[in-house]
Amino acid sequence: MDVSSDPYLPYDGGGDNIPLRELHKRGTHYTMTNGGSINSSTHLLDLLDEPIPGVGTYDDFHTIDWVREKCKDRERHRRINSKKKESAWEMTKSLYDAWSGWLVVTLTGLASGALAGLIDIAADWMTDLKEGICLSALWFNHEQCCWGSNETTFEERDKCPQWKTWAELIIGQAEGPGSYIMNYIMYIFWALSFAFLAVSLVKIFAPYACGSGIPEIKTILSGFIIRGYLGKWTLLIKTITLVLAVASGLSLGKEGPLVHVACCCGNIFSYLFPKYSTNEAKKREVLSAASAAGVSVAFGAPIGGVLFSLEEVSYYFPLKTLWRSFFAALVAAFVLRSINPFGNSRLVLFYVEYHTPWYLFELFPFILLGVFGGLWGAFFIRANIAWCRRRKSTKFGKYPVLEVIIVAAITAVIAFPNPYTRLNTSELIKELFTDCGPLESSSLCDYRNDMNASKIVDDIPDRPAGTGVYSAIWQLCLALIFKIIMTVFTFGIKVPSGLFIPSMAIGAIAGRIVGIAVEQLAYYHHDWFIFKEWCEVGADCITPGLYAMVGAAACLGGVTRMTVSLVVIVFELTGGLEYIVPLMAAVMTSKWVGDAFGREGIYEAHIRLNGYPFLDAKEEFTHTTLAADVMRPRRSDPPLAVLTQDNMTVEDIENLINETSYNGFPVIMSKESQRLVGFALRRDLTIAIESARKKQEGIVGSSRVCFAQHTPSLPAESPRPLKLRSILDMSPFTVTDHTPMEIVVDIFRKLGLRQCLVTHNGIVLGIITKKNILEHLEQLKQHVEPLAPPWHYNKKRYPPSYGPDGKPRSRINNVQLKPIAEEREETEEEVHLLNSTTL
Repeated sequence: MDVSSDPYLPYDGGGDNIPLRELHKRGTHYTMTNGGSINSSTHLLDLLDEPIPGVGTYDDFHTIDWVREKCKDRERHRRINSKKKESAWEMTKSLYDAWSGWLVVTLTGLASGALAGLIDIAADWMTDLKEGICLSALWFNHEQCCWGSNETTFEERDKCPQWKTWAELIIGQAEGPGSYIMNYIMYIFWALSFAFLAVSLVKIFAPYACGSGIPEIKTILSGFIIRGYLGKWTLLIKTITLVLAVASGLSLGKEGPLVHVACCCGNIFSYLFPKYSTNEAKKREVLSAASAAGVSVAFGAPIGGVLFSLEEVSYYFPLKTLWRSFFAALVAAFVLRSINPFGNSRLVLFYVEYHTPWYLFELFPFILLGVFGGLWGAFFIRANIAWCRRRKSTKFGKYPVLEVIIVAAITAVIAFPNPYTRLNTSELIKELFTDCGPLESSSLCDYRNDMNASKIVDDIPDRPAGTGVYSAIWQLCLALIFKIIMTVFTFGIKVPSGLFIPSMAIGAIAGRIVGIAVEQLAYYHHDWFIFKEWCEVGADCITPGLYAMVGAAACLGGVTRMTVSLVVIVFELTGGLEYIVPLMAAVMTSKWVGDAFGREGIYEAHIRLNGYPFLDAKEEFTHTTLAADVMRPRRSDPPLAVLTQDNMTVEDIENLINETSYNGFPVIMSKESQRLVGFALRRDLTIAIESARKKQEGIVGSSRVCFAQHTPSLPAESPRPLKLRSILDMSPFTVTDHTPMEIVVDIFRKLGLRQCLVTHNGIVLGIITKKNILEHLEQLKQHVEPLAPPWHYNKKRYPPSYGPDGKPRSRINNVQLKPIAEEREETEEEVHLLNSTTL
């Protein structure tokens, strides 16, 4: 199937060909079922002695059955343990199986660290290529080119004869208007070239290499199958295009895509070990560890990577996965440290060296930065989702290359005149985090030396700002506006694009501005009661770099709604262990403010926008609907498609498969009794029948299919029966029709179910699938009526709250769900409801 040509992708977890975003256009005349099994890890088919290839596997854009996969793994483990005492070879195989988990995460960590170092080095070199080139060694970036120069001065440490700008090479001028214009033109040329090459490679070779990848990884870790998303072509193209996208100067980062790169490594290495290649649930344990390794090399934060995997992306995180995630993050960080891509003996570029204490009165500006971060996060999520939705629904989305070129051109044209937007975003964050010491020559450190200070407490006391600082503040204000606008339009374009670094840059800019303002306020008004106790004249009281750090954490928290993992990542990132309390205050404030406008983070919002079947464990279900209200079929739908255990022929089953698109069928005793026997998957039925026709004689269309333990007696002239009991799930999950949906949703979340059958006294009434759950939650958000309407809400669809005798009526039916395409049926239900509640 050509994925790019199918307008209904992505499919939901059950294989139905209607995406979630199309449900409101299609009414309710559909049903689809999923298969789940507790005991399907036993022998798969009776018709052959060995399992048939393909039985028990999953199609693309389907959801795995966690229960069946865990049972398969337990059966495999029991089989290995039972054989390990038979011979030395079996014992060796048992040891190999036990250590395969550690081997695969070790390989994943090694590959992730090596690729991250390669990406960092290549991105730095290509970023500097926009401004010039090193003639003595073409593979050196600007900083490395001037390391060995003897002609570099302290004031102009970034200038050396070996480094030539494009204006010097082309027109022979280092200064003047002509030089500026030539460097401007070459900057735009290289930015457009890198962006065009990146989007072209993504479009031609690996469409899945675009974007951050974290929303899709969250969905995959929840059990969804997206073939090729973690494949070798995606890994290769994402690695190359990530370097190009970062070098182009777009308002994006490489940290989010590094998680995707690490998960690609984990997926590829998992195929080397049968324990993981044949079990989708076990493979997701490796992917959880790989995501931890990705954050470890992205931020130099191994512990933060483990917490990020636990808090943000993982759906199933047992204790052994925690240990292996920690080990994978350790190995990846060790490899990156060995490569030393930044030349500073650190894992990251912006490591702070100051350890100035913070004071209690500073909590107020820290909390203000948290409020700003929450407001920024809420604004960004709404604006970016609105733009992405418009891109999907208009012709503009059909020209991804043109969109990338336009965004890159606007970014380059506006960014070049401002030195803070021209800088690589990581370099900008480094400069904003850095405190002003005696060796700093940045305009942010252009303070006037006050010779009238009566007491020198520190080497670098608080000083009045000079003209350079005020000029830098105006440039930072313009850079803040530029970053906010361009990040909204950049995240989601068809190149690898991370969100961590742009969000941190926005927060760092705002934080540095606030820090300088508080610093000057404390200097000029040190006799105020809030400063009097801590800020003496000549004391080093305020550290603006700390405010940049807190602002960066607040803005990233407002966008992603991370809390614990974010604080740990930031203090590992900067080395500022003593600043945990300010970071915690700002991050929690940003989360509270952001949650006031919507509880979804940016990744959950993109999951919902793309229609992925993801049940968020953080979302609360507080409604009072029952399983009977959600199950399919409804009254206007065709009857539930079922199989009988011994009354159907091969031709009957094949006709049912061809005439329906359901992914599984309940098996009942007979049409008369409707008693549930089990559940059979469509894919397993198809494979089993095709294999029986090829490998068994006497199997024809009129052959009786038997799901019972004993074959019923047949006439002597009857063709040979086909026994399919072993592909039958004998213990499907069932709930009664009166089970509250709150419990059903919890079952789906915690057990990872694909479907659940609804019964009444053992008789099958219908089925609830993961798609039905997601559709129901979406309808409740948009169309549910309040449980107890206010007194002035006089609407005749509601019965009065109290009867004529003054006693309260029963509220069991006071919630009316309003399906979109069932207006006629709903009216009948309302009349019945009103009549039944009349006293």
